[in-house]
Amino acid sequence: MHVVRWGHYGTPVLLFPTAGGDAEEVERFDLIAVLEPLIQAGRIKIYSTDSVAGQAWVSGEHSAEFCSRVQNLFDAFIYGELTPAIRQDCQSDNIEIIATGASIGAFNSIATVCRHPDAYKMAIAMSGSFDLSAYLNGGMNDDFYFSSPLHYLSQLEGAQLDTLRTRFILFPCGEGRYENIGESWRIAHVLGTKGIPNRVDPWGSQYHHDWETWREMLPRYLDEFA
Repeated sequence: MHVVRWGHYGTPVLLFPTAGGDAEEVERFDLIAVLEPLIQAGRIKIYSTDSVAGQAWVSGEHSAEFCSRVQNLFDAFIYGELTPAIRQDCQSDNIEIIATGASIGAFNSIATVCRHPDAYKMAIAMSGSFDLSAYLNGGMNDDFYFSSPLHYLSQLEGAQLDTLRTRFILFPCGEGRYENIGESWRIAHVLGTKGIPNRVDPWGSQYHHDWETWREMLPRYLDEFA
């Protein structure tokens, strides 16, 4: 696993790549460049890591059970290894992190906040794909179920839900080519029925499922919330 950091001070932001991306994808597609004013001002520190689970899902080379297991192990890495590393880098044992990403990166940002609201205070889930069950070929398994907020949240109770109700999930999404804002509305409804604060921001038909859209979205929201 590779992890890359940009910045020296500020709110930590875990930026997930798209499905097949690696830790430096967000720099190659100039997402880091448009965040540079916030980075240089010491308002945010960006962290990114390889999309190991996403690569497994989209490769078409593995069984649904294998991909589900990798997804669950990816979450274990994020919480058990990367989160403590971010906190150590920020010299704080309890600093709260923003999770964000686009497409399957949006899925990972939601999944991280929902499973670990003790460490993550917000998700900015851009142009998200939140239902990965199409990859299961009609089956279901525990690794997938507990990795997918769309599926397990309706049954969630207890302390995790109580903490999650103090967090915020934001769904910016275009309505142009290859966008499906219906996925954002669907998971927003599930969150809403559990009392978890969230908001869907439709950006209109001129915004498509591509980096140009996300380069406009993310600086705006991090400037507002970081």
